[in-house]
Amino acid sequence: MAKKITTIGVLTSGGDAPGMNAATRAVVRCALANGLKVKGIYRGYAGLLEEDIQDLTSRSVSDSIQKGGTILYTARCPEFKTTEGQDKGAEICKKHGIDGLVVIGGDGSFQGALRLSERGVNTIGLPGTIDLDIACTEYTIGFDTAVNTAMESIDKVRDTSTSHERCSIIEVMGRNAGHIALWCGIANGAEDILLPENYDYNEQRLIDEIITRKKNGKKHTIIINAEGIGDSYNMAKRIESATGVETRATVIGHIQRGGSPTAKDRVYASAMGVKAVELLLEGKTNRVVAYKAGEFVDYDIAEALNMQKTLNPYLMNVFPKLNS
Repeated sequence: MAKKITTIGVLTSGGDAPGMNAATRAVVRCALANGLKVKGIYRGYAGLLEEDIQDLTSRSVSDSIQKGGTILYTARCPEFKTTEGQDKGAEICKKHGIDGLVVIGGDGSFQGALRLSERGVNTIGLPGTIDLDIACTEYTIGFDTAVNTAMESIDKVRDTSTSHERCSIIEVMGRNAGHIALWCGIANGAEDILLPENYDYNEQRLIDEIITRKKNGKKHTIIINAEGIGDSYNMAKRIESATGVETRATVIGHIQRGGSPTAKDRVYASAMGVKAVELLLEGKTNRVVAYKAGEFVDYDIAEALNMQKTLNPYLMNVFPKLNS
């Protein structure tokens, strides 16, 4: 029989994402409601190794659900990628009586959770990343807020782009994944989307299409460029030189990470936090909470890490049909 959980630790790791606080709040309050102690680990795995650990109460997470960022802070921790760092982390968990740990983050954070699980710490991962790039789940904490933030910013750029009859290249986040760019391309009515998953670097095609649109009376062009493609400013200079159309680049940047989370990110993150505590109470370990086909489910972390995520093929097919 699995050892009964008495104390849960919670940490946020990797890039911050709107909704992380909602998830943390849910973990804390659900755990306390079940008679468990809760310890907040500050600054992710770096804070774990430095024993930056504090007891959390219901009041500790009051007035946090509407806040962006993470009240537990986050940091990168190269030391935790080593065997020595992982051994030390597991020992610190045991020293502080943490027999269940909830890790809110992305794939890199889940790798750390997997290593702690191998060392006897019951671990549950929650998918916290604005990039929507965790393969086992259709939803990740922060994506909905980030894509809405980007959409609103692009709408504003479109207004001035239209007024000046410009071509605008707007760069959104997504180093290895183009989900934000794809969604914004559809939501903002863009003419082109450049995605790291399938961009052929055929800039001449973009140039030819801009020239054709101008001949057909199109007054402006919006190109959504994912961070993984980058080079937006130089791309704008080259396109302007080749087309004669004034072209500006706008990099939206880290505002996509911040801001008050949307209702979806608050509700889904809260549900995932509760699910994490329920799994620990059931004696589960080495699991990732996911959202699939309308249900909150869980997967083995190793299995989840081995899955491959692709862009939604139907949405990929929708976009060109809206620009025909």
